[in-house]
Amino acid sequence: MKTLRRCFRNTSFAVGFTILAALVLLALIGPLFVQSPYAQNTAIRLMKPCAAHWLGTDEFGRDVFSRLVYGARYSLSAGFVAVSLGLLGGLLLGSLSGYYGGLLDRCVMTVCDILLAFPSVLTAMGIVMVMAPGIYTPMAAVSVSSIPIFARLVRAQILSLRSACFVDAVRTAGASDLRIIIRHLLPNSLGPIIIQATLRIGSSILLAATLSFLGLGAQPPTPEWGAMLNAARAYIWTAPTLAVFPGMAITVTVIAVNLLGDSLRDFLDPRTRRG
Repeated sequence: MKTLRRCFRNTSFAVGFTILAALVLLALIGPLFVQSPYAQNTAIRLMKPCAAHWLGTDEFGRDVFSRLVYGARYSLSAGFVAVSLGLLGGLLLGSLSGYYGGLLDRCVMTVCDILLAFPSVLTAMGIVMVMAPGIYTPMAAVSVSSIPIFARLVRAQILSLRSACFVDAVRTAGASDLRIIIRHLLPNSLGPIIIQATLRIGSSILLAATLSFLGLGAQPPTPEWGAMLNAARAYIWTAPTLAVFPGMAITVTVIAVNLLGDSLRDFLDPRTRRG
């Protein structure tokens, strides 16, 4: 509780956490209180915001607010699921590479360097090209593009700790390599990993929305924010709010996650705390 109070004294943490918690809550329970995002009524197509439709309607007469609420599930899931999968892959490869070194380390790091030589969006697009477009395709593509980032970070942490005195002590006591990695090395490396994972969520949400915007992710009529932006391009002059609202949703979400990540870095990084 004391640690939580210290975190909330940081304005960035308080703002980012509040916005992100509200978005997660909206994604979880919001669909229970709004109409179906697929219900069409062409008689009210492209309606401006009003009392009946808070954010107006789209080209098929569907309620934009309902589609944004349902889209929060897909967009937030894309960020959290992709980062979780990428983190698991990075933990596995980075810890083994950093602990054992040698040929395994060279092979893993060479693959990571090759993947990191390309922008994340190009790597994700290349992965999507060999998969069928769908709501889960961006998650898989973003998770694969995240693995080398986490792998290099975890490897660096393991390399700095594997020769520490406490590791030699538990190894002398008969602990296995797996136990040393899981019980001693990884827990002492969590600070930078948590920071990177938090910051990566925002970029993953943006990258998943980009793939859907390009038509490589969620397909109509799925109410995903990037797909909604893609559909709004044809009406940018006649109904600009169709692009404004999903764009604002993506922007606010990414800013909230980045604020949270920056505040966690300030809190978990000893050098920043001393400063």
